[in-house]
Amino acid sequence: MDDVKIELLPPGTALAWGYAPAPRRGPKPGYSLEQIVDAAIAQADAEGYAALSMPSIAKRLGITANALYRYLSSKEELLVLVAEAAWGPPPEPLSGDWRAAVTAWARALLVRSRRHPWLIDLPVRNAPTTPNLLGWLESFLEGMADSGLGTKDVMGCAVLVDGWVRSTASLLRDVNASPPGQVQALSGFLGPHLQGRGYARVAAVVSGEAYGEEGIEDADVEFGLGRILDGIEMLIGRR
Repeated sequence: MDDVKIELLPPGTALAWGYAPAPRRGPKPGYSLEQIVDAAIAQADAEGYAALSMPSIAKRLGITANALYRYLSSKEELLVLVAEAAWGPPPEPLSGDWRAAVTAWARALLVRSRRHPWLIDLPVRNAPTTPNLLGWLESFLEGMADSGLGTKDVMGCAVLVDGWVRSTASLLRDVNASPPGQVQALSGFLGPHLQGRGYARVAAVVSGEAYGEEGIEDADVEFGLGRILDGIEMLIGRR
């Protein structure tokens, strides 16, 4: 990497690819970068995205926030490494049937986002630059390889499906986090008020399965993905 100006790369990129910066002066580091990232993920799993602060992670490790900056130059750098580790490697791409491949890809991404719900709160400032995230993109491109679409259209499909995953994960997290009994109480409260205002159609929805105690069902989730894939199929048909 002698001919590459590391300082010009997006934060965390070089570290994610295994580039080790020059050792800094001072005591020998007591932690590895992997241990710090693991601690950050555990912190976010326990308390959410807002807990991903340098002081809170340092406290979990038993060091000062200033000591943490001996390992990382910024919080932004940390977030890049945390996203890389928490999303993890992609599933093996399917080939031959683009629709099955994209469905499997989206489901796998949704599983990861539900395992670490705070991932969808991480800011997306750049195109993927780290090994795992680029691996997810490679997996999508491989799955769409036989679709007949050009690279620009396939990338557009990737953005569309990725956006569906993120919005669905956010919706599932928020709706299914309702306290026990709240949905049923809300349905019972709203029903007569809606009828009184003449909102008969909304009242029927509120009193039906859409406001069920189990939250959003898998079929509701799959419906949105299916319609996106239908649109991509129409695009392919025009080629």
